[in-house]
Amino acid sequence: MSDGPPPPPTGAPRPTPISRRARAFDSSGIRKAFDLAARLEDPINLAIGQPDFPMPEAACAAAKVAIDAGRSGYTQTQGIPQLRQRLEEAVRADLGDPQRKLCVTSGSSGAMVLVLMALVDPGDEVIIFEPAFVMYRPLVEFLGGTCVVIDTSPSFCIDVDRVAAAITPRTKAILLNTPSNPTGFVAPLDTVRALAHLAERRGVTLISDELYRSYCYDEPFHSPAAHSDRVVVIDGFSKSHAMTGWRVGWVHGPPEVVEACTMLQQYTFVCAPQVGQWGAIAALDAPMDVPLAECRRKRDRLMAGLAGHYRFEKPGGAFYLYPEAPGGSGKRFALLAAEREKLIVVPGSVFGAADTHFRIAYTVTDKTLDRGIAALVRLAATA
Repeated sequence: MSDGPPPPPTGAPRPTPISRRARAFDSSGIRKAFDLAARLEDPINLAIGQPDFPMPEAACAAAKVAIDAGRSGYTQTQGIPQLRQRLEEAVRADLGDPQRKLCVTSGSSGAMVLVLMALVDPGDEVIIFEPAFVMYRPLVEFLGGTCVVIDTSPSFCIDVDRVAAAITPRTKAILLNTPSNPTGFVAPLDTVRALAHLAERRGVTLISDELYRSYCYDEPFHSPAAHSDRVVVIDGFSKSHAMTGWRVGWVHGPPEVVEACTMLQQYTFVCAPQVGQWGAIAALDAPMDVPLAECRRKRDRLMAGLAGHYRFEKPGGAFYLYPEAPGGSGKRFALLAAEREKLIVVPGSVFGAADTHFRIAYTVTDKTLDRGIAALVRLAATA
């Protein structure tokens, strides 16, 4: 009786143990940019999408107190009550929805994973708007879903009629990110309201990624959750309070969705880091108007420096500029920028099918920003 298939001959290649799902993922283009910057001496790094201002002092102090008090263990899956209640009360008051539930998550990325896990079955469709944040398509496809892409170039505005036409019986969700990474586009009130009403009318869940909601420079932020109680919202402290490494985010929405996310977090991330949660409570009371004004100033400085050299849409929010690449290829331009100027930018192909643009993150020191502007001007003349 056989004990199984014979082992492969000595020296024969063994099959990879890596799953097909994992092999389907491509290494993040942003991570490749980080790796490239690490190999260069004194690079001009305009690729890192994180604030350059410090975490609020009060949040640092609260985190230190938590460390000294030994608060390093697990918390309730849905977050420590002190943080969860404050966030939930603020959300309910803002939206006028007393039934809205909230779960503290391991970063906003963790929230995105949980929401998609809770909603998407194999064969389901999710509508996304490209250029889009790098996680959206791979996560949907990892779960067996299909991304239905609506290209928003060149204006990055969302045509709600095109969204309505893209909805099929298999559509499970629409994924909106405003202000947008990578374009900085801020969806106006009429667009978010129309999307919220469309999703509710067609029985589709609108997922609103609002991580950059505090970075709106020219008009107020508008959440679709103000127009439908079925909208699921993802948010966090990473960008608003410079707490990227603390991994504290949250999801709020209809009770059944948030309860599913909480259950799934129990079996995946377990909980958000406890020390970060205590720091986040203090961060809620920290004034952030000065660093946010600095981001607006840097946006304006960058646009003024590149005006006449590059074509771009004025970003109304977030902290990115998304110019057209000289020569038409973002990949080629990013390589050229690194080779000639030691300038690190992210090609637009990272954010969708089009390879026509590149992303600049302008939350850097004025010195670095000015070096970047000078390098970009030189490249525009020679690329």
